[in-house]
Amino acid sequence: MSGVEVGPFVRRDAETLLREIEAAERADRRGQLKIFLGYASGIGKSFRLFDEGRRRHERGEDVVVAAIQPAVAPDVALIIDSIEVVPTHEVAGVPVLDMPGLLARHPGVCLIDGVAYDNPPGSRHARRYQDVEELLEAGISVITSINLEYIQEQQAFVRGVVGRVPAPTVPQQFISRADEVVVVDAPPVADAEAGHRLSALRQRTLLLTAEVVDHQLEAYLHLHGVQPSWGTQERILVCMTPRANAAKMLASGRHNVDQFHGELYAIYVTQDRLTEEDRMANERNVLLARAQRAHVDVLEGDDAVPTIIDYARHHNITQIFVGHNLRRTWRSRLSGTPLERLIREADGMDVRVFPQ
Repeated sequence: MSGVEVGPFVRRDAETLLREIEAAERADRRGQLKIFLGYASGIGKSFRLFDEGRRRHERGEDVVVAAIQPAVAPDVALIIDSIEVVPTHEVAGVPVLDMPGLLARHPGVCLIDGVAYDNPPGSRHARRYQDVEELLEAGISVITSINLEYIQEQQAFVRGVVGRVPAPTVPQQFISRADEVVVVDAPPVADAEAGHRLSALRQRTLLLTAEVVDHQLEAYLHLHGVQPSWGTQERILVCMTPRANAAKMLASGRHNVDQFHGELYAIYVTQDRLTEEDRMANERNVLLARAQRAHVDVLEGDDAVPTIIDYARHHNITQIFVGHNLRRTWRSRLSGTPLERLIREADGMDVRVFPQ
């Protein structure tokens, strides 16, 4: 139990307060991580990274350049000339961060262009992102860059789009722990096939960025002792009936949750005196829902509206999809249609109506 309610206030127990204090202290000590994330090479990540470093330096922040790419564009080289550089060491042909020098210098911000490097054997850490983690733990903020294709968990997708991926990788968990991720967009291309590939990579990159935002929110809530009760991702509930256009609702729900990395649920509430045709329609709808990878449940209840609402609240649903017959009976004119009741009671959830 996280606390005992006393009047309008909540008195937190000692264990909860201790966790909050420890989380706040870790957040105060740790440096900030900002990542410029791209989905194609040569789109200006390096310029964006070093230009931000230049602007911070001009505002009086203590900024150093800790790593640059082997080939530097003239406009980027001009910016680097205006900032202090702690050069990398070449070991077996690999540029390695000068960790002792950086920790001794202890700047406010390190600029590291390219985090997806494997360090040579015998290095302080096996991979550069682990060097960055040590800098962050030492209280040094880091601004760095990476392309989608270098993120380990994204390589299967990238390989399916472009046919190849590079060898060095960074775990997605490192990206998810960033304090800020900036997507650097690629310019449009005339070639239709290349444009389609870039569009697929861009969408994947935006989904990953949305996941980072979710992680930031969870970290913020934890830091402030707030127990999250509602997910930030879309959780769509499709309410199936024999006569509703379940196929259309399910297809729309699947499209939406894929876009926003959410979850799809499908239910129907059992009814008495169904015809054989209605039973077959329900069975067909269940098959359609499973084909759309929805979580499928059959509910029982004398009144469908509170049954649906209870299920939606228990599963933290954000949107409810329902079919609607536009005809009104004399009974519904007196008490309101089930749809009107559902909309009234679905406080905090969006109800989307599909005419049937």
